[in-house]
Amino acid sequence: MANGRRKIAVIGAGNVGATCAFVLAQMKIADVVLLDIFEGFAKGKALDMSQNATVLNYNGTVTGTANYEDIAGSDVVVVTSGFPRQPGMTREDLIGKNAEIVAQVGQGIKEHAPDSVVIVVTNPLDLMTYHMQQTTGFPHQRVIGQAGVLDSARMAHFIALELNCAEEDVSPMVLGGHGDTMVPLPRYTTVGGIPITQLISKERIEEISARTASGGGEIVKLLERGSAFYAPGSAAAIMAESVLNDRRRVLPASCLLTGQYGLSDVYIGVPCVLGANGVEQIFELELTEEELTSLQTSGEFYKKQLRDVLGY
Repeated sequence: MANGRRKIAVIGAGNVGATCAFVLAQMKIADVVLLDIFEGFAKGKALDMSQNATVLNYNGTVTGTANYEDIAGSDVVVVTSGFPRQPGMTREDLIGKNAEIVAQVGQGIKEHAPDSVVIVVTNPLDLMTYHMQQTTGFPHQRVIGQAGVLDSARMAHFIALELNCAEEDVSPMVLGGHGDTMVPLPRYTTVGGIPITQLISKERIEEISARTASGGGEIVKLLERGSAFYAPGSAAAIMAESVLNDRRRVLPASCLLTGQYGLSDVYIGVPCVLGANGVEQIFELELTEEELTSLQTSGEFYKKQLRDVLGY
């Protein structure tokens, strides 16, 4: 980059993108460029955030644009563009609408930020991440979907409520697709290192797992207009920071599987190490037959949609 400063681009200045940009600005790790097809929308939000710099003591810049040339030199690109869910819509209803948007965004990234790591937030998440990887042609390690961090955070919140304990001591593990086929793993979910299977009854764990899987839908229903954005935007920022600073954090994310868990050529949520090159490593957990079947069912569900709807 010309000025030697690091840069993160956030594409889509809606609620998720703006939240992500705002959290990144507060992290003080890079300049942030917010891009949206509605230029005034991106510029207005960026200006609003910039006017807060003295209050929250940022040291980077937040700029808004509609021009892909302005994302040149970005180390990480977070993609949030797309239509949000409306009440009664499944994430899958969005496929056709958002596939066109992702294809356009992918072209812009390929042309102007060819060395970046791309974090996709657009729903339906696992399908759009695959579509983004195909559109950019980037190595699959550099195209990752944000879902597991959010799903795990939701699960952690419900567990902390149940046990009346500090959220920071809850380490949840959620695998699978971002949607109704997700696979919460209570055996690998701990509180202060203790598996929740020793702390919470089987029935309550099942209820918490079900609430986690429909966590986004619950918020869509309550809001009546639009969908969740604080937690999804922040989750994407956490992933971007792990890549930018080569933190190598172990986080669940949607990665392309190449034989792990008996699945290949499909993006799905698994625990991975996120560093400067994107997905540095995927951890293959020992699963029970039931857990593995759930994960493979989730994977096959998306493979079918990739074929039937997106034509892959």
